[in-house]
Parts: sequence; structure tokens; C-alpha cells
Amino acid sequence: MTHLSPTAGSTRANVGLDATNFFLADVRDGLGPYLAIYLLTIQKWDEASIGVAMSIATAVGLIAQTPAGALIDATRAKRAVIAAAAFAVTAASLLLPLFSRFVPVAASQASAHAAAAVFGPGLAAVSLGIVGHAAFTRRIGRNESFNHAGNAFAATAAGATAYLWGPTVVFYLLAIMSAASLASILTIPGRAIDDDLARGLHDRLDDRSNPLPDGGTPSGWRESVRRNCPACWNAARCPSRRAWPRPAWQLT
Repeated sequence: MTHLSPTAGSTRANVGLDATNFFLADVRDGLGPYLAIYLLTIQKWDEASIGVAMSIATAVGLIAQTPAGALIDATRAKRAVIAAAAFAVTAASLLLPLFSRFVPVAASQASAHAAAAVFGPGLAAVSLGIVGHAAFTRRIGRNESFNHAGNAFAATAAGATAYLWGPTVVFYLLAIMSAASLASILTIPGRAIDDDLARGLHDRLDDRSNPLPDGGTPSGWRESVRRNCPACWNAARCPSRRAWPRPAWQLT
């Protein structure tokens, strides 16, 4: 794994973050591809219904990404939010055997995908708050290394145990990985996370000789839209068609 400098966060925080990324690898996607296998082989669903249910869950997860990022940016209890999301994803997946009809299954998986939208920005923010801007790139690479290792471990364990005891064993594996991820999150010291730094503000390792022009206050969503999507911002400010400039061909 990539070595981080001693100043880039405490050893305990980095080890806890390593373990969190490893065990969340299986939790963050819920049942993932095993959902289709379970619905096909155990619940006897047809392929079209499986595809629609998984598409709904994926769409909800995409929609939830922006509010999830805003939540992580606004809260100082980032570890608690990640832990709650891990619990929600696991609960939604473990309740699946109780349902056999389309609507409850689609709703449970949609809620799981919505909760899982927290993991990406949450882990990135915690990483930045621990190691700072200088070591952030290496820390993210280390996160992905442990994430892929966790995926490989979970896939191997799921394949071996499902071969021995059937496809329903993936629910028990998910519960075990979720419990381990919750324990790993709690090993990250709260005091090791600089909340301002986690929001992309000052770096505690810098001399802070170049403060932000707004005095260190993070910009809101309106400013983010204005800077990153001027056309969207202008459209939002001009609801009336008369406010739009006339095309060149209408001016002649």
C-alpha cells in the first residue's frame, strides 16, 4: 500500500480508514449483482422485472448523490453519517427475504442506493480532514486499494460460501462485513478529522498565508452552480422568455 508521511494524519486514523474502506467495499453496493441471482433463483422473478427494479434503485441512487454530498459538507458528524448509511444499506438488504412482491423489493433497494450515495463524499471528506491537501491524492489511492481488496475478498467469500450453502448466504456475509465496517469507522478518532479541512478550506499543514477571498467560508450550492454551470445559473435567473436574448436570425 502507498506509504503516507508521518504528518499526514495519525497512524490510528489511517489504519481505521484503511479498514473502513476494506469492509465498506461489500456494504456500499448492497447485494450488488447477487440481487439479480437471488431474485431469479429464489424468488423466481423474470428478467424484465429484475431489470426494472434494479434500474429504479440505480436512478434513485444517482438522484441522491447531490443531497448526500451537501449533507456530508454541512455536518460535522461525518463518521456518524457514514455509520448510519452503512446500517441503512444493510437493513434494507437483510429485509429483502421478507418481501417477494415488486414494489417492496424496489423500494428497499432504492432506499439502499440512496443511503449508499453518502459513502463516496463521506470517505473523501474524512480522508481530506485527516491527511490534508498535500497527501490527499495518495490517501485516495490507498482508499481505492483497500476498496478493491475488500471487493475481491467479498466476491471470493460469497462465491465459496454460496457454492456450499446456497445463494442466501450472501445476506449473512453482508451482515458480517457491515458489522466490521461499523467497528472500523468507530476506530477513527473524531479529533483526527479537521472539519474545516474536510470541507476543502484551509490546510492545517500550510502557513495559511493565502486565505480564501470570502474569509474562509465555504460557498453554498448557488455559488457552486454559478461557477461550474453558468448557463444553468442564467437559466434559473431568467424564467421569462422575454428575458432571453433574441436569436440573431430574429434581429434581421
